[in-house]
Amino acid sequence: MRTIGLLFSILALTSCKTFKQDVPRTDLYNTDDIAFDGSRDDPSFSLCHPKEKTYQYFNRQDAIQFEGGKPALEKIFRSNYKVKSSDNGWLRIRFLVNCKGESDRFRIMSADKNWKQKDFSKTCVNQLLNITKELDGWLPKQNDDGDIDYYQYLIFKIDKGKITKILP
Repeated sequence: MRTIGLLFSILALTSCKTFKQDVPRTDLYNTDDIAFDGSRDDPSFSLCHPKEKTYQYFNRQDAIQFEGGKPALEKIFRSNYKVKSSDNGWLRIRFLVNCKGESDRFRIMSADKNWKQKDFSKTCVNQLLNITKELDGWLPKQNDDGDIDYYQYLIFKIDKGKITKILP
């Protein structure tokens, strides 16, 4: 049942529009590849296998691949997120992790509690995005053929400006 709820949450967020201030909008119906965008992506970030071995997060059934697991990830956000706002809703940051554990190509989508497009405050989005970009504990993933690149996402449930849940 929990998996169905998570799937519903992900599907609902993919139909929402992205934050529109400093972060350019992405194709709202595209949950496929994140193409390089020279205006916001790090040109030094490279995928190890750009075509053949970049997996969507739903292709693998393993838990979140972060050093210390989800508890360590949650602790980082709870310790570093200091924004005071009245924002409510869901904010998703989706990005790529290469076979070396490096991350880039961050894209944002957001929704209110009723799954309608919502623009979060600039300070809220920027702080969550900056903390996500600074995470350096992503673990490389492998399959039977060796190292792979993969998509990762973090979804933040925000209630009165505070993080109340982090998915997955």
